[in-house]
Amino acid sequence: MLAFSWWQIVLATLAVTHVTIISVTVYLHRCEAHHALDLHPVVSHFFRFWLWMTTGMLTGRWAAVHRKHHAKCETSDDPHSPQFYGIWSVLLGGTELYRREVLNEETLRRFGHGTPDDWMERHVYSRYPNLGIGLLMVIDVALFGVIGVSVWAIQMIWIPFWAGGMVNGLGHYWGYRNFDPADASTNVLPFGILIGGEELHNNHHAYATSAKLSSKWYEFDMGWMYIRMLSAFGLARVRKLAPTPLLVKGKMTVDDDTLQAVLRNRYEVMASYAKVAERDYRQELAHLKDLSRREKSRRVRAVSKGLCREQSDRDAMRCVPFVDVYASSEKLRTYADLCRDLASLWQRSTATREQLLIQLQEWCRRAEQSGIEALAEFSLRLRQYA
Repeated sequence: MLAFSWWQIVLATLAVTHVTIISVTVYLHRCEAHHALDLHPVVSHFFRFWLWMTTGMLTGRWAAVHRKHHAKCETSDDPHSPQFYGIWSVLLGGTELYRREVLNEETLRRFGHGTPDDWMERHVYSRYPNLGIGLLMVIDVALFGVIGVSVWAIQMIWIPFWAGGMVNGLGHYWGYRNFDPADASTNVLPFGILIGGEELHNNHHAYATSAKLSSKWYEFDMGWMYIRMLSAFGLARVRKLAPTPLLVKGKMTVDDDTLQAVLRNRYEVMASYAKVAERDYRQELAHLKDLSRREKSRRVRAVSKGLCREQSDRDAMRCVPFVDVYASSEKLRTYADLCRDLASLWQRSTATREQLLIQLQEWCRRAEQSGIEALAEFSLRLRQYA
């Protein structure tokens, strides 16, 4: 029908797969799975219909599997953890892992709540999950001719490859970390273009209910760009964002506002603390002549990765003891001790607010009297949280 040339077909294929990516990240992931934003009913149903037709995925099932991934991350109950199944099993078999999990009625019952359950969902999408992708093949062939079968095949593998492989596989295996939650999540790339921002997976696991996945100035979240565009036209409303520290210049009193801000921004606080420790340790290593450059680099990475690491029990943060790193450094032992004590603020669920406030005040006093200039500066910055 369209009589497109080959390059026009390529562009059309990229355009429709891009719509699918945006449907997954904005609608399925941020809106339905985590309720980070609300979408206008017309926009929401367009995304739902598009995903039914281009992927065969149902909203409730996808949201249930993804929520279970967060609840059981990096355990044997995680539907698609490369730490448990192996990186190649997730990269190449992510679709099968997903299909196996959607057959688990307990998963759907426990984690699938709050997703669309209207007449269309019950009588069309859920009843005929393969009808949409069959209709898509007919449309592709009608528009592009025989080569439309190839266009259809690319649309079918697009989400399994990028979401199932790139995000669920590499996003828990390789990349960089801004924050240190109790899992192996990583940011695959700082430029969230190919998968609409899902590349920033570590940021997402740190602040799962945030509609915006980028955190640093150099990171770009294309999904957030579309959310802002929809919001400008009144078609979306952002409900939740990652907390942003508010610092009041000159504030010296550690009060209840300080405590609440520190608790709310714990990932940012601990990431900043680890950077301070890493900088000091790097300076100490620079004076050692008997270590190679490679060994110095290894030890610095050990400090930055292990100083403040949230453990798998998810209820506590503590320091991981690198004996070979800390043994010869009184300064690093001080860093480790204060790290453990600072992290215990969100360990003690039974402590009252008054007890936690006293603990934070005592921590600031110890840091400022430690004789370590960087720790004192960090403490003074912590006092400014509000």
